Parts: sequence; structure tokens; C-alpha cells
Amino acid sequence: MKIWVDADACPVVIKEILFRAADRTQVWLTLVTNQAVRVPPSRYIKMIQVESGYDAADYEIVKRVSAGDLVITSDIPLAAEVIDKGGIALNPRGELYTADNIKNRLTMRDFMDTLRFSGIDTGGPPALSQGDRKAFANQLDRYLSKHTAVPRSDRPG
Repeated sequence: MKIWVDADACPVVIKEILFRAADRTQVWLTLVTNQAVRVPPSRYIKMIQVESGYDAADYEIVKRVSAGDLVITSDIPLAAEVIDKGGIALNPRGELYTADNIKNRLTMRDFMDTLRFSGIDTGGPPALSQGDRKAFANQLDRYLSKHTAVPRSDRPG
């Protein structure tokens, strides 16, 4: 299992949570971005920089993701493609996208796009709160606990 991050729009605080989790669980973490992003020195963390362009990072993630991989994104169409390939998608607010809820999310996203294109101000999402950070960290920990073995050096005794 690997973790892929749609890094261009991912908040720094979420990346920091991911960096710590990757080292703690020894899971490969790859940030995909169209601009350079600072990553800490770690054998488990890397960055892939793609050409700038609309959804270039999304296309790269979809190309590389495998069944069982986790993708961190707030991009609902990307989450849908990840789920279609057997991956798991988690947004930075801690919401896990599933086959059961992704179609409703896509419908709502398309509806909001239609409103915006017709000139209606729909506002944007609220700022990432402390509760959102905690929800993300908890959801990530639950997922990693289910899908990884704790490295022997981290086990008590």
C-alpha cells in the first residue's frame, strides 16, 4: 500500500501529519505536484513534480495508483477515479470517500459548478479547523492501523 497526495492544494498542516505517519508506519508517501514542495528527508517520502497544467497532478496520480492505495485529495472527480481503480480517497477534513458516497458528492459538485457558472456566489469552503485536522488524523490512523503492520522497532517489549 502507498499513499499519494494531491499536493498542490493540500494544507501544510495535513502534509505534516502525513510525513509523521509515513515515517512511523514505514508506508511510502508520494506528493504529486506541479510546483516544488518541501519534503523532509525520509526514505519513505518523495515528491513527483509534473508539468503545470489543468489536472496534470490528478492524471499522474490516476496513472500510478493501485488498488488498496490511499489518495489524499479534496478533488471529488479525482477521488471518483481513484475509487474506480480500487483505491481509497480521503480528504483533508477527514471525510473518507467511498463507492457509496462518491456519486452524491459528484452530483453536488456539478450542481455547485452550475450555480457558479451562472453567476451565483456560492462561497468557498470554510478554513481548515482544529476539528478538521483531528478528524483527518483520526481517519488516517484508523486506515493505517487496518492496512499496515506496526514496524517491529515500534512495538513495546
